[in-house]
Amino acid sequence: MKWLCISALCVWAALLVSCNSSPEQANSIKDSVGTTGPRVELTDNKSAQQIDVVVDGKPFTSYCYSDTLLKQILYPIYTAGGHFLTRGWPIKSRPGEHTDHPHQRGMWLNYGDVNGYDFWGNSYAIPEQVRKTQKGTIKHVKIEKITSGNGGGTLVTDESWVSPYGNELLAEKTTYHFITDGNTRIIDRITTLTATDSAVKFGDTKEGMFALRYNKDLHLPSNQPETFVDAQGNKTTVTPDSRDATGNYVSSEGVAGDSVWSTRARWMDLYGNIEGEDVSVVICDHPRNFDYPTYWHARGYGLFSVDPFGARDFTQGKLTIDYTLPKGQSLTFRYRVIISPTAHLPTDQINRYASEFSEKYE
Repeated sequence: MKWLCISALCVWAALLVSCNSSPEQANSIKDSVGTTGPRVELTDNKSAQQIDVVVDGKPFTSYCYSDTLLKQILYPIYTAGGHFLTRGWPIKSRPGEHTDHPHQRGMWLNYGDVNGYDFWGNSYAIPEQVRKTQKGTIKHVKIEKITSGNGGGTLVTDESWVSPYGNELLAEKTTYHFITDGNTRIIDRITTLTATDSAVKFGDTKEGMFALRYNKDLHLPSNQPETFVDAQGNKTTVTPDSRDATGNYVSSEGVAGDSVWSTRARWMDLYGNIEGEDVSVVICDHPRNFDYPTYWHARGYGLFSVDPFGARDFTQGKLTIDYTLPKGQSLTFRYRVIISPTAHLPTDQINRYASEFSEKYE
């Protein structure tokens, strides 16, 4: 009981810090467009409803904002060597890919329980009647800013989190910084959510929040099928990977493999080989984020996710976080993704990138 009380106090302290930040403060972020390094060019491809990001003439990723996706995603994402980091299915399938979890596409940020509505698990694979009553959608509003430059580029967007009945629950403003450091690619995502229509409750669930669905070559080797159950009790069975899977996880706290699931860490490194190219993919949490260091919803079958609100599942019921954002108040999430052509990015380099990230967005 004493442990629970201490944990709850820590959570509420984090809430006070987060809620006291206004949208203006949260978005007063230095433009990360550099003056050296490979040129990062952003182009608004209006006909395709996407912003294409190119590094030195080679595709890096695209910000896809068609409402048909039910949320905005970065897709596909390429390594410096030109290989797909993200799974292709269900948008553009590639041979041998798993076809589980159709809502897991590219890189995204949403959540599975927002005033009781599921934004995480929404896809057109869901029966229409269920989508119309239980699933939320993030609608694109506008592009505020596009900047290209040597060493980096910036994209600022506005979105709206809408219930299945059409009312806005959250207004979103997101800044993406696309940064180059030699052959290393970095994506900083800074997202501020503001409760507009009423107070908004983020119910405790493992279905969230900032995530990447990655290439099958980076899956963790497995000889056994696994069955996963979502918050609504729906079961999904994932077939085993062994022949092509080369991936492994290691956290800032030294936890490795499938054991990283449900643990807390400042950063997590997924590393392996994609068609002959060594790759490390690191996601960094930020000290000013809610309940830092975060829980990790990181699975060997291809899901690499950060979830600061899923304590109940991650602690086997010892702690529950049901966080309410008051009407008119804002909460900001800051995440860094590092994509390095390295078999296993050294810990000191990861810590350098993480420290730089922490200082940059204070």
